[in-house]
Amino acid sequence: MGLPKFSDIISLSNTEISEAIIKAENQLFNLRFKKATRQTFKSNEIKSTKRQLAQLKTLLTSRLENLESKDEN
Repeated sequence: MGLPKFSDIISLSNTEISEAIIKAENQLFNLRFKKATRQTFKSNEIKSTKRQLAQLKTLLTSRLENLESKDEN
């Protein structure tokens, strides 16, 4: 599983980003649960999921800040 490029994420709409954030949070929860119960999983998936979640949240926050700044002007 390769890491998604940030340029691929930029093309998503705000609702798609929100859905992807929820999906990534659920996936991260499941991976942490597997780790705690000592089930088999790929340990690098935790890192890549956390990175993807951070990218999604950063993009959504920057878009919302841009919208707020446009509303003020």
